[in-house]
Amino acid sequence: MIKEKTVYTCTECGGTSPKWLGKCPHCNAWNTLEEGRAETAPRHRMQALARGLAAPQPVTTLSDIEAGDVARTPTGLDELDRVLGGGIVAGGVVLIGGDPGIGKSTLLLQALDALSRQMPVLYVTGEESGAQVALRAHRLGLEGKAVRVQAEIQLENILATLEAEKPSFCVIDSIQTLYSEQLTSAPGSVAQVRECAAHLTRTAKSTGCTMVLVGHVTKEGALAGPRVLEHIVDTVLYFEGDTHSSFRLVRAIKNRFGAVNEIGVFAMTDKGLKGVTNPSAIFLSTHGEPVPGSCVLVTLEGTRPMLVEIQALVDEGGPSPRRLSVGLERDRLAMLLAVLHRHAGIACGDQDVFVNAVGGVRISEPAADLAVLLAIQSSLRGRPLPKGFIAFGEVGLAGEVRPAPRGQERLKEAAKLGFSTAIVPRANAPKKPIEGLTIHAVDRIEQAVDLVRGL
Repeated sequence: MIKEKTVYTCTECGGTSPKWLGKCPHCNAWNTLEEGRAETAPRHRMQALARGLAAPQPVTTLSDIEAGDVARTPTGLDELDRVLGGGIVAGGVVLIGGDPGIGKSTLLLQALDALSRQMPVLYVTGEESGAQVALRAHRLGLEGKAVRVQAEIQLENILATLEAEKPSFCVIDSIQTLYSEQLTSAPGSVAQVRECAAHLTRTAKSTGCTMVLVGHVTKEGALAGPRVLEHIVDTVLYFEGDTHSSFRLVRAIKNRFGAVNEIGVFAMTDKGLKGVTNPSAIFLSTHGEPVPGSCVLVTLEGTRPMLVEIQALVDEGGPSPRRLSVGLERDRLAMLLAVLHRHAGIACGDQDVFVNAVGGVRISEPAADLAVLLAIQSSLRGRPLPKGFIAFGEVGLAGEVRPAPRGQERLKEAAKLGFSTAIVPRANAPKKPIEGLTIHAVDRIEQAVDLVRGL
């Protein structure tokens, strides 16, 4: 009996090796080679990707190409439209990933039902039967009269359905369940995911059908399969949120038709996902009176200013004090504590310092530095900051307070929500006063600390 030939494929870059290695020889990633059956498909199988491209495309000058605005079609879900950049684009390919049960299929079924009133749509499910999809639609209260559904995992059958139905919007749930008969490997393997995604992307570009691919995630939270999957699509969305909370965040990691790092906020209800019009209310605690160690920050998520509460707890530490942060970078916290000691004379070397961003939001921008330091100083002294107080600004190693981008929009958002006092970098101070908001501009961290003590 002839033994089947095996090959080891890297899950990161898709490179192959005839034997197992600890480090991929192509991308140098560790422990990413997985064993699989070697492909014996004919070389001409890639010709299917070139259908419709028989004639070579002419070479043109960049200045002679007409670049008009991309036409967008709203999905009917305002928060999803915000993340996508205003709506779906004809021929665009969207990849959406998230933890199991977080709401990917629910959100896309709602979008399909809303779009079915203005264009032909198709829902291809490889994980559920048609009856399960109908049961979910009934639970969500969706009519689904114009939503076409196919339960299929073979790529060639799906391509034939796309050619026959000619939908303008199609959802593939999920890309890891599809397989092509041209390949002998199992569904979900690197070769199958790469091949199926390439065929579907080419079909979307040639027919103008907007394609949404649902992707599985690994236990680390990254999209499963080769990274080429994220490179060939136009938009990559990540579903975030704790399954114990009713709120979900959809974040754009890549978007060729809109802003990256844009987020949409949804609330999970018994009727599906509903957009949250005022997400700042999620990330603010409801204290009756101000408490020590709490400072409100105005942060930017994409193009949207949001108010997030930063909480700090400074307590007596043992021989090796701890520095823990949730939602913020731990290394940056250690750096800020050194700046606070050196330039403001506030020592926390023998104290445990814990910092948390309320609501489970992750803050990566440096404009949170000033709010973090003022929250730490408030907790250390045991004195709360004034009611209706906000702060933002980047703090450098020399103790200077640097401006944050789009400071005017941050201040207007805070004033709209009823905040009355703000400490901001000097460069972010508005030329015209903002009604209801008293603004204190500072240049250095020691000025901000002295100003807060006076307040």
